[in-house]
Amino acid sequence: MEWDVAVAGKSKKLPNDIKESLISLVLELRAKGPVLSKRPHFGKIKGKKETYHCHLTGGRPTYVACWRRSAENKIEVYYVGTHENAPY
Repeated sequence: MEWDVAVAGKSKKLPNDIKESLISLVLELRAKGPVLSKRPHFGKIKGKKETYHCHLTGGRPTYVACWRRSAENKIEVYYVGTHENAPY
């Protein structure tokens, strides 16, 4: 089963290496769904149903992505940016 993945519009302003990591994440989400336990620093966001995050890069600044299952077979990547500004 392939998942439909939508990415927030602000992702266009990311550095190229982060965009490449995001593309990799989106492809994995499409193929495997919202639970990607082998991703670096993958975790469920506490207090939010079916909402997850992972690191896209290490070092400083660390970039993260946050996503949620928004409907049957649909995933919304609602944040891609620095760890410091992450909504969790």
